[in-house]
Amino acid sequence: MATAAAGESGLVRAIGVWGLAAAIVNVTLGGGIFALPAIVAGSLGAAAPLAYLVCAAAMGLIVIGFAEAGSRVPFTGGPYAYVEVAFGPFVGFLSGVLLWSVASLAVAAVAVVLATNLGQLVPALQGRAGTAALLVGVFAVLGALNVAGVRRASAFNAAATVAKLVPLLLLLIGGAFAVSPSNLAWDHAPAAGSVARTSILLIFAFAGIESALAPSGEVRDPARTVPRAVLIAMVGVTVLYIGLQLVAQGVLGAELATSRTPLADAAGRVFGGWGRVLLLAGASVSMFGYVSGMTLAIPRAVFAFARDGYLPRAVASVHPRFHTPWVAIVLQSAIACALAVSSTFERLAILANLALLVLYAMCCLAAWQLRRRGVQGGGVPFTVPGGGWAPLAACAVIAWMLTSIRAEEWAAVGGCLVLAALAFLIARGCGRGRAPTVA
Repeated sequence: MATAAAGESGLVRAIGVWGLAAAIVNVTLGGGIFALPAIVAGSLGAAAPLAYLVCAAAMGLIVIGFAEAGSRVPFTGGPYAYVEVAFGPFVGFLSGVLLWSVASLAVAAVAVVLATNLGQLVPALQGRAGTAALLVGVFAVLGALNVAGVRRASAFNAAATVAKLVPLLLLLIGGAFAVSPSNLAWDHAPAAGSVARTSILLIFAFAGIESALAPSGEVRDPARTVPRAVLIAMVGVTVLYIGLQLVAQGVLGAELATSRTPLADAAGRVFGGWGRVLLLAGASVSMFGYVSGMTLAIPRAVFAFARDGYLPRAVASVHPRFHTPWVAIVLQSAIACALAVSSTFERLAILANLALLVLYAMCCLAAWQLRRRGVQGGGVPFTVPGGGWAPLAACAVIAWMLTSIRAEEWAAVGGCLVLAALAFLIARGCGRGRAPTVA
């Protein structure tokens, strides 16, 4: 920890509670909420809000672990830093690979929803060929933008932030007056297995804490700031999501389950054609901004893996003119594009959430281990009465949610971890590898 602290002595701790909370909300509100209401309604019908509550309860337990770990390990890297300090470089490296896997699958899933929304605005882009061409174009443009320089990409990401909130709040407020109570009536109680499977899907809409907490080395008074910001953000996001699900269900009824653009269709029913176009346009800008932001961030992890000897050195090449990790950007864009073209949103979301839940479990166990060892690096750590059981309870809930994961989905994520372990052992055997540094 002393080495990590010395390495971060030049960072300015300027991020406060509301700044960090806003960052968490910004990252969490990606593209999942624009597609998930229909999938959740298809699984549970009018009982869909139950899955949100289960997911929120699970996230609440997970958040306690994140809050405590973040208050004890005030270093840049977020989950990677927590796990590495608690369990050492090998487990920390695996958590870094999981973080990369989650981000890659998530950006591909959001890109699929982006293509669906743009296809509704421009019919010529619909169909398999049109969607594939659109996805290739999106990743090619964003990859080139990021190769050309980080300043241009960052400016675009900032400009797209508002687009994800304005249309959602408009639908939430206006749609509340158009809800039909009969559409919200339950016709049966859902099975526990269906709730577990659906809750796993919803984790996708809550993901983001693990990325937003990465700049912990620049947070002011992390022992107080991290837990408060996380709790504020998660309560706000949960209320927004449940409200949108109720509005969509209350407005569309049984039609919600078959809608490809559920929130846009609900807005069209409430406000007319202009409302639907506004939601589609706002969602498209929001998701394009999300994909752009992830295209900026994820290749840096690939670059770090190559720099540290876990991938071929050529992947760590820096462009001589633009001074960006251009090989890593091109490689990561190609991987995300291939995933988006070859799969569906639901499958990508499930795989992303499986990797994410495993990562969350590692972070919760790290919080338990950090408390057991008395690690204290950012002032008096955050604790709650009886909080020692919270990480273990979170792991139990995660285990229950994972009971709905299928064998082929376990094989995909397990195979990724096996390859990562081999890369780590080979690199260490050759004297090249070291734990990746998240900057």
